[in-house]
Amino acid sequence: MPMEFINQNILLISVVLVSGGGLLWQLFMRSAGNEVNPVAATLLINREDAVVIDVREADEYAAGHLPEARNIPLSKLADRAGEIEKFKDKPVIVCCASGMRSGKACSELSKLGFAKLHNLAGGVDAWVGAGYPIKKGTRNK
Repeated sequence: MPMEFINQNILLISVVLVSGGGLLWQLFMRSAGNEVNPVAATLLINREDAVVIDVREADEYAAGHLPEARNIPLSKLADRAGEIEKFKDKPVIVCCASGMRSGKACSELSKLGFAKLHNLAGGVDAWVGAGYPIKKGTRNK
């Protein structure tokens, strides 16, 4: 009887398993930082003087980045963390192209003692999509 039910409803069971797996994956893959959208990120920058760390590679950063963002590629974050050590107790917004690398960076920075981490949800793509300005070039603070 149970095998007959499974055989007759294999598509339904597959959908349930895939959906449940997707929800669990999101739960376990959550970054250490709070996700913020471009509006919330702007408020943190303007009201709390948040620091913006862009963890994309230098060429991606040069093509367009948030104003005043500091570029420290994810691959070099552990080696260059000393450059941002003084911001451990300030709000820090971490961004990348879409939010995946910045999530990993938030986890790394959390382990290094950064207390007020925020991951820009959707990354620079979401920032641009919301109509906010970007700067081009390699000038790095």
